[in-house]
Amino acid sequence: MKFSDFNLKDTIQAAITEAGFTEPSPIQRDAIPLVLEGHDMVAQAQTGTGKTAAFGLPTMSMMKADGSVEGLVIVPTRELAMQVSDELFRFGKLSGLKTATVYGGTPYGKQIDRIKQASIVVATPGRLQDLLMSGKIKINPKFVILDEADEMLDMGFLDEIKNIFTYLPKERQTLLFSATMPNAIRKLAEQILKNPKTVSITKSEKTNTKITQLYYVVQERERDDALVRLIDYKNPEKCIIFCRMKKEVDRLVAHMTAQGFKVSGLHGDMEQKQREVTIRAFKQGGIDIFIATDVAARGLDVNDVTHVFNYHIPFDSESYVHRIGRTGRAGKTGEAITLVSPNELRTIKKIEKDVGTKMASQVIPTRMEVQNNRSDELIAKIAETKVTDKAIELVKTLQHDLDIVTIAHLLASMIQSENSVKGKDNIGLGLEEIALLMERAMTQRGGGGGGRNRRRGGGGGGYRGNRSGGGGNRHGRNGRSGGGRDSRNGGQGSRS
Repeated sequence: MKFSDFNLKDTIQAAITEAGFTEPSPIQRDAIPLVLEGHDMVAQAQTGTGKTAAFGLPTMSMMKADGSVEGLVIVPTRELAMQVSDELFRFGKLSGLKTATVYGGTPYGKQIDRIKQASIVVATPGRLQDLLMSGKIKINPKFVILDEADEMLDMGFLDEIKNIFTYLPKERQTLLFSATMPNAIRKLAEQILKNPKTVSITKSEKTNTKITQLYYVVQERERDDALVRLIDYKNPEKCIIFCRMKKEVDRLVAHMTAQGFKVSGLHGDMEQKQREVTIRAFKQGGIDIFIATDVAARGLDVNDVTHVFNYHIPFDSESYVHRIGRTGRAGKTGEAITLVSPNELRTIKKIEKDVGTKMASQVIPTRMEVQNNRSDELIAKIAETKVTDKAIELVKTLQHDLDIVTIAHLLASMIQSENSVKGKDNIGLGLEEIALLMERAMTQRGGGGGGRNRRRGGGGGGYRGNRSGGGGNRHGRNGRSGGGRDSRNGGQGSRS
């Protein structure tokens, strides 16, 4: 089945095509036709399954863009409000549908102005209730969506939700999405929905099958070192580390920063502006590692997260599902890694039983395994890299002072050393340059002749030998010429 089979409005279909989506996810496949038929609906689906499109695409397809607020989406957190608003705007922009995001911690005036221009309002319960009760806004949406209803229940928003619905029109289409269906949510659905259709997933489908789930048994005092070792070994492109407490986030951010990682934290005590800047940096690649409490588990939507690390195992199974749902999104694979103490092994078994999944036990890699893994990755990247004109010019410049084999050895050593420590491959020299050097080294093994393969002290300096190495030129740093940086005494010393 394809999205084109739903017969959505042309502008909505064009936005779907522009986004590169072709086949709907299971929740989209089952929910979109029911919404288009005008039914109220209760949908049980985990985070990361494509719920926003499941309710957004059909409702937007039926909107008229007449200047009024036609859709209202209520979500539990500010982060999720921003994510949902961005995604709905992307799908609705060709149809002239604007979105307004409403949450606490920001001025009322700007939000009210945006609501007046919006077709869709995405709001958290507290701020929305304030605006409605104070009479600052009056809206009559045709479509009302509760997203992550069980999370709103857990956060104590049930009374606010019930109160909000007293300000909404009785003639409306209401959709409720929730990962779990506790009794309180079932009762709420009975109160606010009319003859709803139900879409649900089976227990075995609760976790994404494209996520590899692993756990490592460590002593409590070993958690920090084990985490750093695993990140060095796994070398994630972008990852989230989940902690239980705010102070744990702050401490781990300081620790990881001291280790040289590009890292930032997110928890409830941060000011809203700081939270927005941090999330934007993570999305755009300014931050590689995001350390957060569960406040981000449902509110952070980034499609290219390759790994999730649970620094401590979460308190309950549902939190585990929501945490690991940050990876393996948009059809990609992901890996979820949990650190547990021996006393927590029973919790692992309980989560496996509750969620209907299986976590594989692994052993923390040794330092040598980390180093060997880095070398293998480096070799693979070099083999796939194309040589650039810039790289050729670089080698020509270096050849004034060094033979080609020495250049290759030095630069490969530099990049390998950097990789083994921080899991990075950017030391100011691209892989294209390294590839060229290695390629030439293979064809010119044995040196460039004419005195260029000087790896000992006298007459021009050693490879990494005597700093003052008798008669060498000024380029002494890093052993480029005129000796290396490791021996401070005179003579002909060499480490080669």
